[in-house]
Amino acid sequence: MYGDDATIRTILTELGDTWAVVGLSSNRNRAAYRVAERLQRFGKRIVPVHPKAETVHGEKGYASLADIPFEVDVVDVFVNSALAGQVADEAVAKGAKAVWFQLDVIDEGAYERARAAGLHMVMDRCPAIEIPRLGL
Repeated sequence: MYGDDATIRTILTELGDTWAVVGLSSNRNRAAYRVAERLQRFGKRIVPVHPKAETVHGEKGYASLADIPFEVDVVDVFVNSALAGQVADEAVAKGAKAVWFQLDVIDEGAYERARAAGLHMVMDRCPAIEIPRLGL
């Protein structure tokens, strides 16, 4: 288990409302699209991060975390595990407070690096599932 309920609750309720969603595009069939929509309904500002830099759910997209010209609180990662570690490292460099790896996204080295850098970290979980599960 890569994220206890206390850590998940802290990320969702205490660390800030700006969530960069890495892998979010305008493809309505992708999980990232639906989860980002759920995060917006939960009161989060989502920031799409995708090479296409598309506007999604009314929010301007950026090609990378480094391109975002403002602070990001949480980096929600929808890329495959082979790419996720690099995104976690970019989140640390960006000054994020937390990294959230979605379901089936696991990189134990990235988990350890992010935690060592002082970030909260969750892996293999989905906020759209955790919000109702925790009664938030």
